[in-house]
Amino acid sequence: MNTFGKKLTLTTFGESHGKAIGCILDGIPAGLTIDEAFIQSELDRRKPGKSKLETGRKEDDRVEILSGVFEGLSTGTPIAMIIFNTNQKSKDYDNVKDLFRPGHADFTYFHKYGLRDYRGGGRSSARETAARVAGGAIAKLMLKELGMEIQSGLCEVDGIKGNKQDFDYAKTSKLYALDPAVEAAQEQAILTAKEKHDSVGGVVLTTATGVPVGLGEPLYYKLDAILAEAMMGINAAKAVEIGDGIASTHLKGSQNNDEITLNGFKSNHSGGILGGISNGDTLIVKTHFKPTPSIFQEQQTITTNKEEVTCNLKGRHDPCVAIRGSVVCEAMMALTLADMALLNMGKKMDHLKRIYD
Repeated sequence: MNTFGKKLTLTTFGESHGKAIGCILDGIPAGLTIDEAFIQSELDRRKPGKSKLETGRKEDDRVEILSGVFEGLSTGTPIAMIIFNTNQKSKDYDNVKDLFRPGHADFTYFHKYGLRDYRGGGRSSARETAARVAGGAIAKLMLKELGMEIQSGLCEVDGIKGNKQDFDYAKTSKLYALDPAVEAAQEQAILTAKEKHDSVGGVVLTTATGVPVGLGEPLYYKLDAILAEAMMGINAAKAVEIGDGIASTHLKGSQNNDEITLNGFKSNHSGGILGGISNGDTLIVKTHFKPTPSIFQEQQTITTNKEEVTCNLKGRHDPCVAIRGSVVCEAMMALTLADMALLNMGKKMDHLKRIYD
């Protein structure tokens, strides 16, 4: 499937080394102010080649809106956007066209479809996430008018955990680090791995504030379930935690329950979700990214003809995919919440009467 969402849907298209990538965002209500400068600024945060901590592939990632916007406002029709690829080096992949790169989707794509685009992984490349960020930027514009704000940053790199969650600082950090106290150590871990032709993993913390009570559809479209699906759909994501996540399994019920007062919840172990529905508190999601599988060390693999060979990769790759992944996490959070907000509009007769009276 190439489409995400129910009421608000995002369909993406394109390959890493194809002519372009893009998306169609369908379901945005008419009359939303479309700030193209903001959309571009979101893509600039995700675009490659900004520092030595990222891939050397430099793409401007200039987005063009093809439809669904007139005189700066959404028309209520599908919004199509396209981003042309300008810096492909497909020859870097000639030596892997007949073999499976360890840790990549080459093996599974080939066996599922009987062929694959070996140039940078084709459709399975994280290059596709630029289209998600474009769609997520418009979802953010909608959520802003509803009073919701989404932020993210790296809380862990290569096992180096931060204790502080400073989202304002993360906006100024090259690796979107949340804790200034460990930023230097996290950066050095990335650079050391890069020098050794290796890579490291990381954990992204994404939050949403201003979320009203009631978003989420029981039983099979729960907010936490769809957030987990959204984050797990990002390249290299291997685990997702809501609220305290794994840590909650080490607690007693008396410790894990969020007691309720007239002023709100006394704690937020739940991560802002109860029974699959938002409870009005801050949404808290952690997404765990594996080390980038594209490393420049000899590895054993097999060819499409089932011959054992040594794999030696070329190309330009992120030593820590979690850095730019943090921007994608925000986009997927935004798309999920916007979809849930639209789905929630018709859940009460009072809501319908306000529209049609």
